Amino acid sequence: MQSTARGEGRRLAARHRNIELGLLALAVAVCLAGHIDASLALTDKLPPGLLVHGLSLGALVAVAHLAVRRFAPYADPLILPLGVFLTGFGLVLLDRLDFSYKAAHPLKGDYQKVPAAPGQFMWVFISVAAALALIVFVKHHRFFQRYVYLMMAGALILLTAPVFSPTDSFGAKRWIKLPGLPSFEPDEFVKVAITIFFAGYLMANRDALALAGRKVWGMTLPRGRHAGPVLAIWAVSLLVLIFERDLGTSLIFFGLFIVMLYVATERTSWVVLGIIMAVGGATVVGTLEPHVHGRVEAWLHPLDYYKPVHDPAISEQPAEALFSLGTGHMTGTGLGSGRPWLIGFAGRSDFIFTTIGEELGLAGVTAILLVYVLLIQRGLRTAIGLTDPFGKLLAAGLSAALALQIFVVVGGVSGLVPLTGKALPFLAAGGSSLLANWLMVALLIKLSDSSGRTALDPVQPTPEPLPAQSGQAGRPAAASDPASTGQGQNQGQTAGAGRPQTPGPDPTAPAPAGPGLADPGALTEVRPAFGRPPAGGPQPAAPQPSYGYPPVEEQPTHGYGRPAQSPFPPNPSV
Repeated sequence: MQSTARGEGRRLAARHRNIELGLLALAVAVCLAGHIDASLALTDKLPPGLLVHGLSLGALVAVAHLAVRRFAPYADPLILPLGVFLTGFGLVLLDRLDFSYKAAHPLKGDYQKVPAAPGQFMWVFISVAAALALIVFVKHHRFFQRYVYLMMAGALILLTAPVFSPTDSFGAKRWIKLPGLPSFEPDEFVKVAITIFFAGYLMANRDALALAGRKVWGMTLPRGRHAGPVLAIWAVSLLVLIFERDLGTSLIFFGLFIVMLYVATERTSWVVLGIIMAVGGATVVGTLEPHVHGRVEAWLHPLDYYKPVHDPAISEQPAEALFSLGTGHMTGTGLGSGRPWLIGFAGRSDFIFTTIGEELGLAGVTAILLVYVLLIQRGLRTAIGLTDPFGKLLAAGLSAALALQIFVVVGGVSGLVPLTGKALPFLAAGGSSLLANWLMVALLIKLSDSSGRTALDPVQPTPEPLPAQSGQAGRPAAASDPASTGQGQNQGQTAGAGRPQTPGPDPTAPAPAGPGLADPGALTEVRPAFGRPPAGGPQPAAPQPSYGYPPVEEQPTHGYGRPAQSPFPPNPSV
């Protein structure tokens, strides 16, 4: 029966990989069709180098699929195709904007004439290669659990490094520029490292953070000593906002911790406290810091830019973004038929979203947002399927980080929240953003592979012993159900509805020679999330088949999992 279940799980996993291959082919085909459509609208010709571009992208996607099929065979079949589609569609938008910028700035020497698509295409290969290296060489996601504090230390160093930069870019200190090397944006990697740290920290301290506090206005607030970590994260996010003037990173950094804290403790009071602290801190900094204050004024009064006298901190981009989105109406002007290039450096910033709104309309915007939502949903579904607390929190945190960044970018462009300047994941130009997002995709693939193994092939041993099993190595599985010991039922019956009744063991039979004869294919222990007991109190464990051996009673143990006495009952015939 177990070999049959294992074979069925492997067949289903292979079917998932075939579905993934078909979706990857569809994603590449849609992106190539977008290239052709935009080029025909702009030049009435096929795009130059279409064959090379298509073969290169197809080869890269094929290698990625083979790596996932070999090293993550139980992974979710949608995560990789969704990442490929978003990345390929971003190349379509950048190539379309490059053509218009080159035509609109023939005599200018500014950087807008420099094409962004070729460099982004190079970063696509680098990012996918890094993601595949993580999938191949990291055997299990618990590997990162060993280095959570080291990652946190490195993340804080990267997060504070732009403060010492002598210059800023577009009002914010977000980039690190080293002599002879391209600049990079450290906060994109910080969100991945901090997510891993939060998962490890909350897994170890969730019980203390979930303790009941004092009742205030009908809401249970955390105790003062337990609110310390939240206050520390809040202070760090405010420092980032003050010294680096980076509103987007501050919102993502603090919001991510609050979301993961709620997932770990299920206490609404943490969310309420986090919202109050975020609003309070943003109000104070927005009032005192000129750059953040200008972003808020441009958000509240975007059309004031066209007044004869207006606040110099208000730029024209928020108003231009609203005009661009309004021009698209329901179905848009068509790829290559709009004028999104009127917004400066749209392809290199969050304003690439206006290109979608103008040329694909509300329908295109909805479709792209649904692709993002589907990717986030697959991450949350992976979190539900995992059995270890660290994996659950990590998958939920990665999904939350992606959702928060999409929210602050799309909300800023559409006027829902102030502009943050963050890059739209996978679509906007930027090697740091693309590399960090593909590392997130690789982590989700590894996490979903562990979740799939639990669901489709539960008889396989886990790479590392679970905490509930680590002290019982080498001991046979105990029959915790009363039916397995013959109490309350006739001897020879097994517990469980629908199971056939088998004759009981011969009491005169000799005892097994040792604990190694325990059933190797028995299902592993299924524990509730984060070690909590299931609703309604402790439940008896599922009985395991005896295979003709007498039931085993649970015995007290000495240290290191050694039994205090022989785990086998005395032979009645002796």
